[in-house]
Amino acid sequence: MKRLVLIFIMLLMTTALFAQVGGIASSDVITFHGFTWGTSLNTFKAGMGNPVFTEDSGGFQALIYENVQFAGNRALMVAYFSDFGLEGGMYYFNASGLENIMMCYDSVQRELVINYGPPPPAPAGRYEPLMREMRSYETCWMLSGGYIHLRVNTRTSDPVTLWVSFPTLTKILDS
Repeated sequence: MKRLVLIFIMLLMTTALFAQVGGIASSDVITFHGFTWGTSLNTFKAGMGNPVFTEDSGGFQALIYENVQFAGNRALMVAYFSDFGLEGGMYYFNASGLENIMMCYDSVQRELVINYGPPPPAPAGRYEPLMREMRSYETCWMLSGGYIHLRVNTRTSDPVTLWVSFPTLTKILDS
């Protein structure tokens, strides 16, 4: 009986410690437009409809969709599939003018923070104020469930972009 009580107490302590540290946070479960990594191409098409364009490149098939909504913004969406299913995707947001671009960036970033928590702080250096002025706006999350990169360069006419990828694809792209 003492052994059973001891096991029960240890189980409670482990559970409490696990919860306090964060355990397996739901933020580590990354999806792309509501689809989990490995979703088949046919299942994705059944949920999203037919794409406006498809492209095969480097062992991946890309499905392109127009006028997709994310965080209240319209975007061109590209979903990448390998033989293993959904591996990654990208949103190109339709925003023009500095004010609209920044509003788009902020709303997408806010949605990502709600879903995945705050991103790790950017490394600071001696010339950080100058570098902050010169670089594009970027926010990144490297989670066990994948990689997320939100970016916009306000000095060019580039769109606000959001890249989301499964760890396998992230490793391929990093090499």
